[in-house]
Amino acid sequence: MTKDCNTAIAECDVSHHNHPLIVSWRHKGLKAFFETGSSSGIRTDHSKRLAHVLAVLNRARTPANVNMPGWRLHPLKGELEGFWSITINANWRIIFRFFDTDVELVDYLDYH
Repeated sequence: MTKDCNTAIAECDVSHHNHPLIVSWRHKGLKAFFETGSSSGIRTDHSKRLAHVLAVLNRARTPANVNMPGWRLHPLKGELEGFWSITINANWRIIFRFFDTDVELVDYLDYH
């Protein structure tokens, strides 16, 4: 199924899945950006890259599905073991984990 992507990110479903694969969020501003396009809770200079990353995450089923050139996808260790990280800009990251084939606990942070 394909839909025109000139609408809010949440309305743009370019996948064949019957449900969204991002099932939970840690960052309220990022969730609002994804659902409504509002950039009030994120750095506006990150909005284009965040939109792209979230669109890919929303149809990903495995970490390999989000291993894009330049995204620096890598698994985290220590307290964040089980999470994956994608570079947005400088020290800013999107972190998330997979639960079966869903993406959960999506966060947007400067963790360095």
